[in-house]
This record gives sequence, C-alpha cells and structure tokens, in this order.
Amino acid sequence: MTPATSGSESWLESLKIYLHPRAITLFFLGFSSGLPLLLVFGTLSFWLREAGIERSLITYFSWVGLAYGFKWIWAPLTDRLAIPVLSALLGRRRSWLVLAQSMLMVSLGGLAFSDPLNNLELMALLALVVAFSSATQDIVIDAYRIESAGERLQAAMAATYMAGYRIAMIVAGAGALAVAAWASPTPDAYNMEAWKTAYLTMAALMGVGLITSLIISEPAAVEMDQDTLQQQQKIISFTERYGHLPGGISRFMGWLYIAIFCPFRDFIRRYGMQAIIILALISTYRISDVILGIIANVFYVDMGFTKEEISKIIKVYGVVMTIVGAGIGGILVNRFGVMKILFTGALMVALTNLLFAWLATVGNDTLVLTIVISLDNLSGGIATAAFVAYLSSLTNIQYSATQYALFSSVMLLFPKFLGGFSGGFVDSFGYIWFFSGVALLGLPVLGLVILAAKAKEKSEALKTETVQDTEKSSTT
Repeated sequence: MTPATSGSESWLESLKIYLHPRAITLFFLGFSSGLPLLLVFGTLSFWLREAGIERSLITYFSWVGLAYGFKWIWAPLTDRLAIPVLSALLGRRRSWLVLAQSMLMVSLGGLAFSDPLNNLELMALLALVVAFSSATQDIVIDAYRIESAGERLQAAMAATYMAGYRIAMIVAGAGALAVAAWASPTPDAYNMEAWKTAYLTMAALMGVGLITSLIISEPAAVEMDQDTLQQQQKIISFTERYGHLPGGISRFMGWLYIAIFCPFRDFIRRYGMQAIIILALISTYRISDVILGIIANVFYVDMGFTKEEISKIIKVYGVVMTIVGAGIGGILVNRFGVMKILFTGALMVALTNLLFAWLATVGNDTLVLTIVISLDNLSGGIATAAFVAYLSSLTNIQYSATQYALFSSVMLLFPKFLGGFSGGFVDSFGYIWFFSGVALLGLPVLGLVILAAKAKEKSEALKTETVQDTEKSSTT
C-alpha cells in the first residue's frame, strides 16, 4: 500500500476504506476469532484458581494452546477438502467457518457444565476441543482475508479484524468475569453456577460469527498459477503410473502431495536459506508476551486484585490500549516500513515486561497496575500490527490457508510449550525473577529482526535485478 499523500483531504479519504464491506466483515469475524481464546486461557485460569486448583496444574492447561501451534497439520484440509452438503450450499471457506463456529458453541456449552473440582480431566478435554475448533476457525478467517480482497484492502481488513478481536477479548475477559460476579450470590467466594452462567453467555455470543458466516459472500476461487498446474500434472501422471493400486489410495497420495508438500515446497523455493531466519524470527517474536500472558491472571489473583479491578483495568482499559497501539502501529508501518516497526515493537515488548517485576515488588497497587498495563498493551499493539503485516507479506495466495497457518503455528508453538513450565518456575524462584527472565528472552529476537531485514533487502534487490534483466531482454 502506498503511503497517503499529505493534506487533510487525503487522510480523510483514506479513512473511508474502513467502510468497505470486506473491512466490516472482518470486524465481526475478528470478534468471533477473539472470543474463544481467553475462555481457554486467562478466564479459565481465573476460574480454576478461584476454585482452588494448584498453580502448576493451571499452567499445564495452557498446553491446550498447542492446538494453535500444530494447526498447520490440518490447514491443508481447509484448502483442498470440501465438506459434504455444506460446501455445496455455502462454498469452501464459509462451510469450514460454519462448521468450526458450530463446534465452538457446543464445546463452550460443555465447559459451562463442567466442574473443575470433580472432573478436571473432562474440563481439559473440552478445553482442547475449544482450542482445536478455534484454531480451525482462525485458519479459515486468515485465508478468507487474504483471498477476498487485493493488497490495498489488506491493511484495513487486518485493522478491523484486530479491533473486533480485541473487543471480543474484553467480552471474554472482563465480560465473563462481570457475568460471573453478577451471577454469584457471594462475589468473594467460589460459585460453580456463576461460572456456568458466564460460559453459557459466551457460547451464545459465538452466534455473532455464525450469523456473519451465513450472510457474507464467498471469495472468488483462486486460479492456479503455472507452477501449481505443473504440480497437478505430475499428480495425474503419478496416478496413471500407479494405476494398479486401488483408486482411493492413489488419489489420496496425490492429494497429500499437492495439499501438504506443495505449500511447504513453495515457501522454501521462494526464500531458500533465508527461510531458516524467517522461521526462527516467527517462532520467537512473541515469546515474551505469550509466556507472560499464560500466568498473568494467576499473578493478578496472587497480588490480591479483585475481579472488578481486573475487569476494569486489565480486561477493558488494557484492551483499549492494545487497539490504540495497533492503530499507531499501522500508521508507523505505513510511514517507516514493516521491518523498522517490527524491531521497535520487539524492543518495547521486552522492556515493558520488566514493569511486571516492578509490580511484583509493589504488590496490590491499582495505580501501578494501570501504568504497567497501559505501557505493556500499547507496545504489544504496535508489535502485533507490524507482525501481522510481516506474516501476510510472506504468504503465497495459492496456498493461503496452509502457509499462513504454518506461520501462525510456528509463532505460538515454542512460546506455548515454554509457558507450560511458568507455574513451576514461579513456585521455585518467584515472580520477580520470572518476569525479568521473560524480558531477557525477548532480546535475541532483535538480532533475528536485523537478519531478516537484511535478507529481505537482498531478496527485493534480486527481484528488481530480475525484472530489469527481463525488460532489457524484451527490448533487444
């Protein structure tokens, strides 16, 4: 996207892009995507802690988030597999959205009727189903965003998606806690029925995404490029060569080749050895805030903050600051480029994590909590805006669901795994050492951003030389 020209009129004209139907659609899909996340992480951990579950067991629950880390495994299904009846009625992307959102409503309803004191294993299983369904929904929404509009609309769609996503996090965080507090006859004591009411309310709100998926239009089918057509011809040759095998087996092997092997082959072919640097950056860029986020709600409870204070300061005000940060990040990326803001965001996230160590020394102080949340969420919003833009630039539209799922999975896999040990680390060393260590984990990311920026410059220079050589050869 080209930067906006100077003058108030050009800035006002540029704002009209947010009224485009696709941008509005991504707001509601963003809400549907953001709602389940806290319900199996932050809000669920608050529920479990209030019920008296041990810290180490609560942080082990974060491993259900590995479903987000492995979603690239089944992402090819959404690219290539049609759902019986639904796909014929709704199209490829919308049918997968409706299926994932229906599963979310059912599994969240199941969580509402679960009792952590009597059947913690069932609750863990249902949380895994929620995470799996949510990850599937994210795969399809990302693909829908990339396929449904050109480059000019991508930034606006990402911005409205993030706004809807963050508002949903307010609802799933502050909203769920507020409903639980309202439904409890004794707000300061644990009450199972109150949490049932809260989670049934959240399950009903998933209807926002379901209704959106039913009324939006299906994006136009992506035409295969020359490379993909050549790969398809190889599959035809393969099935003919092994025609003696049962037809189902030969066709399945061919499908696996084009659905799974080709997207990864395309990424390696385009980036070569630079792919190692890119994947290393993706897998560690959000390591500081992801690990911190896993135990954050447990930390707030241990510091003595009430549900009302957490709802107002962290779940509402903090999310608003994240949206503001994302808006600032979008402007900065447009003016200074992705890589510079990617570096700035990573540095800010690492430094602001140290503020939590300060809060751990101060204890129950709402003013200090407000300052920490303001700066941390503002920096997180800036970093996220730059990171989404960076990931989108790496994706080939021919394999949008599979490749974007790979990138977003790699982004969460390593941090979520390490985060599972955070409760044990805090038990052994305390919160101050934990937050200091998490901040240090973010520093190597800065070096990877520098290496990735240099690799990107070389790649763009090579593309420019190739174009120039092609133009010269065509004129001679």
